[in-house]
Amino acid sequence: MLSLTTRFKIIISVLAVVLLTGSFILYNKTKAPEGKNEVLIKTLMQGISSLHYQPSELNDDFSKKAFSLYLERLDYNKKFLLESDVAALRKFETAIDDQLRAGSFEFFDASAQLINTRIKESEAFYKEILAKPFDFNKDETIELDGKKLAFAKDAAALKEAWRKQLKYQTLVQLSNMQEQQQKAAEKDKKKETKPFEQLEKEARERVTKTYNDLYQHLLKRNDEDWRSIYINAVTNVYDPHTGYFPPKDKANFDIGFTGRLEGIGATLQEKDGQIKVLEIVPGSPSYRQGDLKPGDAIQKVGQGDQEPVVVEGMRLDDAIQLIRGKKGTEVRLTVRKPDGSTRLIPIVRDVIVIEETYAQSAVINGNQKIGYIKLPSFYADFERREDGRNSGEDVKREIEKLKGEGINGLVLDLRNNGGGSLGDAIEMAGLFIERGPVVQVKSSAGKTVAYDDRDPQVQYSGPLVVLVNANSASASEILAAAMQDYKRAVIVGSQTFGKGTVQQFIELDEALPAQFNPYKPLGSLKLTTQKFYRINGGTTQLRGVKPDVELPDAYSFLEFGEKEQDYPLAFDEISPARYSQWPNGKINISQIQANSKKRIASNKSFNLIKESGTRMKQQADNTVRSLNFKKYVEEEKKAEAESKRFDEAQKEVPVLDVYRLKQDLQAAATDTATAAKNKDFLKSLQKDIYVEEAVAIIKNDLK
Repeated sequence: MLSLTTRFKIIISVLAVVLLTGSFILYNKTKAPEGKNEVLIKTLMQGISSLHYQPSELNDDFSKKAFSLYLERLDYNKKFLLESDVAALRKFETAIDDQLRAGSFEFFDASAQLINTRIKESEAFYKEILAKPFDFNKDETIELDGKKLAFAKDAAALKEAWRKQLKYQTLVQLSNMQEQQQKAAEKDKKKETKPFEQLEKEARERVTKTYNDLYQHLLKRNDEDWRSIYINAVTNVYDPHTGYFPPKDKANFDIGFTGRLEGIGATLQEKDGQIKVLEIVPGSPSYRQGDLKPGDAIQKVGQGDQEPVVVEGMRLDDAIQLIRGKKGTEVRLTVRKPDGSTRLIPIVRDVIVIEETYAQSAVINGNQKIGYIKLPSFYADFERREDGRNSGEDVKREIEKLKGEGINGLVLDLRNNGGGSLGDAIEMAGLFIERGPVVQVKSSAGKTVAYDDRDPQVQYSGPLVVLVNANSASASEILAAAMQDYKRAVIVGSQTFGKGTVQQFIELDEALPAQFNPYKPLGSLKLTTQKFYRINGGTTQLRGVKPDVELPDAYSFLEFGEKEQDYPLAFDEISPARYSQWPNGKINISQIQANSKKRIASNKSFNLIKESGTRMKQQADNTVRSLNFKKYVEEEKKAEAESKRFDEAQKEVPVLDVYRLKQDLQAAATDTATAAKNKDFLKSLQKDIYVEEAVAIIKNDLK
């Protein structure tokens, strides 16, 4: 079968004849050739339309979607463009498809010139507004959700919008400074306290500095930066995972290519004008610190004791440059949680602790011994080194260790597992079934292939529960879906993320023939080329895996997952694969659900999670904040009290009797750092109410 890059080369070689016979080719060695942008956009569009899993038709509807996405990303918070500016750009709303076919950037050129002008003009707003004190006794409010805002009718209305935004940010600073001063005074009665007016002045100075830093980045944006935003608005109409990566220096390119933050271990994306956390890397500083979660929006980045820099509206790679740093240094992230609350999260930069990405096991003691395996990701050593690890082999090894301990059931924990090696997911499914299909993969050419477990040996045939949540994605969903379709396990938790697509990268410079050398470098294209389907025929795309037993979870109350992305591919079905359900035991799902429902109803912790989730949802939906200092502080204290009440109640959770196997304890005893991590692992497991319910299902319903 031809590789994607080879197929792309064949397609582009045909396009090359058309492009290279055009009259636009003029270049010299010191400047990019005229027509480079035309070559770039035609090459990208040809590649996507030919190789994308489900290419969209280039028409007026496509054009409207691209226009809407681009406008949203150009000025999400509506602090630059006027209503009249948008009206002027709207004449291009149904012309983008025609311009893409022609290789024209007329709409982009007009928009880039306009946004650059407005950004320069707005610089005067924040400097003038922040030079004078705010009246925090006045009763007024601000809307924080850019989607609910309208573009300003004129310059006066725009300046008023800026005034409210700057007042709110000063209010947040002022409230934090006053709280810190009060805490310091409680510790030291002699410590001098500053009057409100002085704190307000210092708060405005801090906000001024953050905007000075932000505008340094904004004013450095060049046409290539804006063009990348425009092109990705176009590519994201096909689906949220198809995108263009412009050429940059190697370090920045690698960051953009993976979206991974070197130093704290998180995967980010630009969405709705914000830098949002998509995934936490297992074993990373963020993973170990524990407060940064998927769905969080990073608002500011601070270094040590320095004033933080506002990153809202900043390019992703610029924000990453601020977050990266040397091992041992601290970065302070101000994040907005999905419930609307703001939190300061200090993270000490470090390397990823590889061992924490690997499968770990324990035994939950009682009248029956239940095995527990935590799998943070599906990992594999594709370089096939002698000391390489893969998750399939590791889980197999942990199962054998637990079987030797005489377990009566097994909990496989895939919560917060963002996926990874598909081959390992298939291999792992084979540990629990005899043989048969595990997943179906459909290509852009329409061909469907079923990937089977061909090993008839079953490593574990006893009662099995698989734990999942909203952050279980991709390979995790494939494994959970297979176990559910075979009726081999009970799936417990909350609905999974719903990413059922596969992407591949094409290095444009490698794919284009030598005739295009004057135009290089052009960058890379990430392309959705395949889709995952369950063996029952339904895709995991969009809907994910619905658990057999649903447990309350904060994310289940919030808008999260693939369905919240822009223009995700739809759920659909194909013909089921041929398979036979697990013959060695019958799972009475309705009875299990009824019994679990009774236990959850009487469980104080789960009731608190429901209550907390409902409150979080209400707060997330309420995007209006008071600009009156007294009211704002009261609202924050109320929210903090609710959060504290929930944290205190969690301390009352019954403690599970958990222990590690002897060989694991022996390994931990030789290293103090490993011993400390082992202690943390057991401590978190002991009070895990989701594991507690999984164990109850095994003991009571899967005999």
